[in-house]
Amino acid sequence: MAEAMYWKEITVHWGESDPFGLVYYPRIVAWFNETEHEFFRTIGFPIDVMIRQDRTTFVMGEIHFRFIGPAAYGDRIATTISLAKMGERTLHWTCKARNAVTGAPVTEGKATRVYARINEDGTLNSEVIPQKMRNALVQSGTLSHLKQKIEKDPEYRHQPAAARRRKKK
Repeated sequence: MAEAMYWKEITVHWGESDPFGLVYYPRIVAWFNETEHEFFRTIGFPIDVMIRQDRTTFVMGEIHFRFIGPAAYGDRIATTISLAKMGERTLHWTCKARNAVTGAPVTEGKATRVYARINEDGTLNSEVIPQKMRNALVQSGTLSHLKQKIEKDPEYRHQPAAARRRKKK
């Protein structure tokens, strides 16, 4: 399976960390949730549209994040999700965040998402991930938010399409 990977640069907002740069756990979860949702938009499966049109979504099955280093108000942070494993009904992400300027690690962890249908009564039932979505995940490769640049760590950079074409010749 080709590894699906997506990175996004974000700014630490006021109130997301304490005065020492310790990022509050719910904010870490939100960073990666936002990154994942943008990834799904990029590959053609916006979560809000999935919920509205066919009442499906990816729900959190399990998460674990570890604080490594500080991130203070105003810092630019590169968040990266990499698809470690795709099950029949689950996606297992490896998540990392680094300071976009210094490259210093901020947090890392894992998240398992379960593909689910939202029932009329609001309950959820897990579903098999559709083949069209599986194909998009496998074919996505390394993607990034197109308006952002990160220069310190190659893990957070993708090669522009023009450079890939030149390299193949």
